[in-house]
Amino acid sequence: MNLTQPSQENVEYMIDQIKEKLRMVNVDAMKSDNFDDSQYEELYDLYSMVKKRSTFSPSEMQAIASELGSLRK
Repeated sequence: MNLTQPSQENVEYMIDQIKEKLRMVNVDAMKSDNFDDSQYEELYDLYSMVKKRSTFSPSEMQAIASELGSLRK
């Protein structure tokens, strides 16, 4: 999968991977349908950062969730 090319399929994949990695409780709030590729670069950067890390503090998880919320359409 080439995540460097914006597409709805890539958006869906990245959102699913972020939710899985963070073990988000309220996954319905982060449906991939709520995102489009107009914010693709920001979503890709967030995805890359999340995938690189193995653990997150509660405040980091809150910041990531907040950033995802700001990227929603």
